[in-house]
Amino acid sequence: MKPLLVLLLSTTVLLAGCGSEPPVPQMGPDGQPLPQVYDIKPGDSAKITYRVLDAINALRQHAGEPPLQLNSDLIAAAATHSRDMSVQNRPWHFGSDGSSPIDRVKRTGYQGNFLGEDISETYETEMETLGDWMASKETRDVILDPKATNLGFAWYQEPNGKLWWTLVTGD
Repeated sequence: MKPLLVLLLSTTVLLAGCGSEPPVPQMGPDGQPLPQVYDIKPGDSAKITYRVLDAINALRQHAGEPPLQLNSDLIAAAATHSRDMSVQNRPWHFGSDGSSPIDRVKRTGYQGNFLGEDISETYETEMETLGDWMASKETRDVILDPKATNLGFAWYQEPNGKLWWTLVTGD
């Protein structure tokens, strides 16, 4: 009798989960789903950075290009620009002080050559952002540049969840 009761109770619990509806996304006035906030916690930084590095190196391997290595100077240049884009409230390659990506990389003391910069203003995750960059020839060319050996990747997240992503490559 006890095994039958356990089986009946287990089946009831399993079937109860089958009837629940998935959550309905909130829609904006344009009929599109509202963005979900991707909240980056302080302890997530290393995971995100290495997830992007691994994904980029997999893409580069598939394209027959050598892997990139993280470079602290390029990371500093990327982090500075991500925060500065937020201050300016616009995604563009020039700093609020008029600096170019080359200027920012030189300021960090990077000994190699600046090769390229990808930027994004979004509520998307790092993988969604990387996917968007790979969908455009100009930004994909930065990621797959055969001369690139070093990578800087950073972001700044505003309190409302908006993310400013910056990727910098050098040789």
